[in-house]
Amino acid sequence: MSNEIDAFIQSDPDIMMGKPVIRGTRITVELILEKVAAGESIEQIQQEHPHISTEQIRTALKYAALVFKSDVVHLVGV
Repeated sequence: MSNEIDAFIQSDPDIMMGKPVIRGTRITVELILEKVAAGESIEQIQQEHPHISTEQIRTALKYAALVFKSDVVHLVGV
């Protein structure tokens, strides 16, 4: 991945069962995606989680986009 992603996103089996998180937090990339999908803005996410930056949120979204670009995804039970 890119240096930016490595700086802000981590995956550790001991943190949130290995799900990608914003480095130094337990905030998952999945949670960020769910909030954006629900219509929350970056500013609203920051109000709920003031310890994360706009850059960290944008990097989480960039990471998710890169993951979907590199994998074939099959919808199951959605």
